[in-house]
Amino acid sequence: MYALDREKTREFQEFIEYEFNNIELLIQALTTPSLGKEIGRPHYEFLETLGDAVIKLIFILKLHRKGIKEPGDITKIKSSLESDKALGRIANRIHLEKYIFKTKKQRIKGTRILADIFEAICGALFLDSDCNLSLVQHKLIDPFYMELDNIYQNSIISSKNLLLEFLQEKFKSSVTIELEYEKKGEEHDPIWIAKNPTILDKKKQLELIRIPLKLKSSKFGNKKEAEKDIYAKILNYLDKKE
Repeated sequence: MYALDREKTREFQEFIEYEFNNIELLIQALTTPSLGKEIGRPHYEFLETLGDAVIKLIFILKLHRKGIKEPGDITKIKSSLESDKALGRIANRIHLEKYIFKTKKQRIKGTRILADIFEAICGALFLDSDCNLSLVQHKLIDPFYMELDNIYQNSIISSKNLLLEFLQEKFKSSVTIELEYEKKGEEHDPIWIAKNPTILDKKKQLELIRIPLKLKSSKFGNKKEAEKDIYAKILNYLDKKE
């Protein structure tokens, strides 16, 4: 190992608070294909592919634990989470560029290399820890990945906002939406259903639209996701009536 390699990898391991059993995996993850091919050193491409799959699985499990179980919703939110832009932001948060092994003329800014290397590091840590998914999440995803809750919350807010915009345009005034909730299952693993939506004027004195009693959300592991589902269903119902 070169002296520069040793210093960079030591600093990076201290930063993420994990010491690699096989330091060559970390060096490989930090090495660009251009440099690897130039000097005959293993580079990040395989580890990037592995890390991409690891990150996808972590995100799917995190969304499932939040009660998001509809495949379409999981796919949409996961796509936002694992985009090059989102992964690049994580790479910038951990100042990844200063640890990269690249050719002298190789440009990093404005390319997807940072996102690739973050995925490669996840793949390297997964292999080094004997395929410990929880460790990858604990060391690399949870501390630096701030987009999950924001995207999750925005997906809920947007469905409600779209409905409110539709209603305000229809009635030319502010409206209030009230919901009832049904909770089933065990206390540690609840199931939520949002139902009996009521659309009132802003003073909550007049019911503006009668929504069928049968209209309710699907079953979800948390209340907010049930809200998102019923707001979307109300909008779809009203849109078809127009």
